[in-house]
Amino acid sequence: MSTMSDHARTMRNDYFKGFGLAVLLTVVPFALTAGGWLSPIHALLAIAALAVVQIAVHMIYFLHLDLRAVTDEKIVMLAFTGIILFLMVGGSLWVMFDLGARMM
Repeated sequence: MSTMSDHARTMRNDYFKGFGLAVLLTVVPFALTAGGWLSPIHALLAIAALAVVQIAVHMIYFLHLDLRAVTDEKIVMLAFTGIILFLMVGGSLWVMFDLGARMM
């Protein structure tokens, strides 16, 4: 019988916690939109806030980013994440607003 080391057990538990949080943070925005419990602007703000929280969950539980000891590599990784996030959100909004203007 092989036993798991404490480190492996901790890593597995972290992955399960991260997966559970990621699923929860994905299901809640779907429920908010499908249920129509909030006004559109409040739903949009809630979805945006939950998206930011989900980014933090992914960085902590799956990328193992620990901000207690900040190194240059972590600062570069955070900057890269911010740039990619800005490009994705900004590009998506640009495309959606452009398509909305063309449809009018």
